[in-house]
Amino acid sequence: MTVWLPDAPWRHRPGLDGLLSALDAAQGKARFVGGAVRDGLLGLPVNDLDVATSIDPQGVVDRLTAAGIKAVPTGIDHGTITAILPDGPVEITTLRRDVSTDGRRATIVYTDDWQEDAARRDFTINALYADPASGAISDYFGGVADLKARRLRFIGDAAARIAEDHLRILRYFRFLSRYGGDELDAEAYAACVDAANSLMALSRERIADELLKLLGGASPVHALHLMAEGGIFQPVLPEVEMAGVDRVAQLIAREAQAGMAPAPLRRLAALLPPDAALADQIGARLKLSNKARKRLMVALEPAVDGESARALAHRVGVEGAIDRLLLDPARPVAAVEDVRDWTPPMLPIGGGALIARGLPAGPDVAKALQEVQQLWVAEDFPDAARVDALADQIVSKFQRARQ
Repeated sequence: MTVWLPDAPWRHRPGLDGLLSALDAAQGKARFVGGAVRDGLLGLPVNDLDVATSIDPQGVVDRLTAAGIKAVPTGIDHGTITAILPDGPVEITTLRRDVSTDGRRATIVYTDDWQEDAARRDFTINALYADPASGAISDYFGGVADLKARRLRFIGDAAARIAEDHLRILRYFRFLSRYGGDELDAEAYAACVDAANSLMALSRERIADELLKLLGGASPVHALHLMAEGGIFQPVLPEVEMAGVDRVAQLIAREAQAGMAPAPLRRLAALLPPDAALADQIGARLKLSNKARKRLMVALEPAVDGESARALAHRVGVEGAIDRLLLDPARPVAAVEDVRDWTPPMLPIGGGALIARGLPAGPDVAKALQEVQQLWVAEDFPDAARVDALADQIVSKFQRARQ
């Protein structure tokens, strides 16, 4: 029985008809593939659009150029050309089959056989193709039935698919968290567990990218639990334990209560042991940016007793304060409202104002200004009139001390 891709706005993006015409889609030379088809069948938003074609890469470039469409050879060695359309890029990849693989990269040859192309993909739900005009689905490995049953399966032998690309272990758990149901494919899980040590062969950037994508999903806890239980983290993140998964679950509940969107780095902070220095070391190991590492450290720094939410935000920034408030089960979730839309102010006076009040220029000015700021923060950032009174008070204190 033929299955059809539902109509949706993404199928009518500006410029898409011209691109498909250039690739002779009406003659069967190009089809939608992968995530767009999978999510389109589920009625989910489609952002990234991929097209598979039987035309060789140089032929794709020539056809797009002739049609006035900018073609960027983003992965031409692997058969991928990116077409630049008004509403975003479209990746076009020539049908291929693998000649050899080493777990990180593959040697490929081009083909005109759609089933051969499908056979080299990872999961059955990602090996679905759709005719752009009619929406008719080509399904060579039961992906439609798996999608309907919320069942995540590798194509063919799970161990063989993982041996071709070790990153598929992490992709399995990411896709499981989004598309899988309660029933786990025993063969797939066992193959991931058995091959976990192969993750050590991957670049840390690829590992971090997949892990953050998983953590940013709506419901990653079940997948994280399976990963911890099966020793998936052990080769690359041995610091992660089941207690970290529990902290992620607690954080997700607090995010929902506060109405906050998922933040992958905040969730990574929850997954790691609550140690800022260790988190920085792990961030370096994962080749995270300096900004990302700083966010992890701020999120996991020890709390200051009695510090208000706004005082915290003034000290570490609003983003860091929200992370800390949500990660700390001792803080009420409602405290997030105190800083969510708040812009931390700057102290409305400087050292010159203290000198004008009679405090001699020198190191005492900086010390006095720091005391004024401490009082101002402690009083929850009162107005300029109150700051003037605080400045008078502190200057008098320093003048008395000098007498």
